[in-house]
Amino acid sequence: MTQIALHHQTHYRYDRPVELGPQIIRLRPAPHCRTPIGSYSLAVEPANHHLHWQQDPQANYLARVVFRELVQEFTVTVELVAETAPINPFDFFLDPEAARIPLLYDDGTAHELCAYRTPDPAGARLAEFLTGIPREPVATMDFLVALNRRLQSGIAYVRRLEPGIQTCEETLERRQGSCRDTAWLFVQTARHLGLAARFVSGYLIQLDEEKGDSADLHAWAEVYLPGAGWVGFDPTSGLLAAEGHIPLACTPEPSRAAPVTGLVSPCETEFHCEMSLKRY
Repeated sequence: MTQIALHHQTHYRYDRPVELGPQIIRLRPAPHCRTPIGSYSLAVEPANHHLHWQQDPQANYLARVVFRELVQEFTVTVELVAETAPINPFDFFLDPEAARIPLLYDDGTAHELCAYRTPDPAGARLAEFLTGIPREPVATMDFLVALNRRLQSGIAYVRRLEPGIQTCEETLERRQGSCRDTAWLFVQTARHLGLAARFVSGYLIQLDEEKGDSADLHAWAEVYLPGAGWVGFDPTSGLLAAEGHIPLACTPEPSRAAPVTGLVSPCETEFHCEMSLKRY
């Protein structure tokens, strides 16, 4: 077991005093996070604001911040301590009806998962990609592990600073994308194959004695499997989500998982993000 301390600060600086609408911050570990969180704090500046914790329809924690006056800077600072004890991502049992692909949800479960089972219309490239996926009956986890690895090997990882998500067509055409682009491609592919899948935004903690420890915002996907619940797949690495994956927001659409959202009056904005990690 290794205890780590994460410091994450996001700083916005505006070229003039601006009016900020309510800001929604999604930077608190989700209720289903399997990595034990020893302590957590969220600090927002400037100090003259009101912060209210709430939960969205998916039970993610949201901090809603309302500022009482014009501001020229806006800073969000997260401090958390976690215990990264090894987690076996395959430590679960599937219900008999979920053991093999094609997987059929019972009527009640299918109704509850409707938002996660409805795909966007497939473009030509996604349709071609789907055609190339074998459909013979096979063990569910074998199928999903193969799909995860197929995306990892077929889509090159690039660090994109532009906001938003590429469409599946763009990702398949370019054969490259950020973690959020590949995660969204996994989600859409799974939905077209009849599986309930959702988009996950979170922290990725990587401990490496040789290369050095690191922490970053990351994105992956989760699939709902009866008997196991939501199981995380990281198509950037081709691995299942484990102790280093700390989910912050799990949603049907990527736009609902952004770390910070909110309106701001017209201005020029400078953005700076700082993240550091210590182990004990």
